[in-house]
Amino acid sequence: MLSPSLEDYLEEIYNLDQKKEKIRIRDIATKLGVSPPSVVKALKKLHDESYIIYQKYKKIKLTEKGKKMGKSLVNRNDILQEFLIIIDSRCDPEKEAEAMEHYLSPSTVKTFENLSAFLKDNKDILEKFKKYNKSD
Repeated sequence: MLSPSLEDYLEEIYNLDQKKEKIRIRDIATKLGVSPPSVVKALKKLHDESYIIYQKYKKIKLTEKGKKMGKSLVNRNDILQEFLIIIDSRCDPEKEAEAMEHYLSPSTVKTFENLSAFLKDNKDILEKFKKYNKSD
């Protein structure tokens, strides 16, 4: 089980990998707002847990386990952002999803995904909710 912090590192590594970009320590540090030594420490832990292959001065590579988990983390974040947008939450969906994602169970995230799909399929209910929600 990864800590929320390590999940953030793995998610960012996965995003860079999907963009076919070289995965560099400084890019991860900049994106996550941490120091390069913090990134190296996290990379070593992710390597020890078999999510990545990391050797000093060598290319950082995701393992199959890392790709699977990274995809799951990105998907979870996408589901939460989509839900927040659909319900017209008055927040920054990216920041809010980041704050929520590490503390929700997979079943709760799945419920948000199902509710989003339900609301998209039932626009009349979604509009009633939005009208109700603006009355406060």
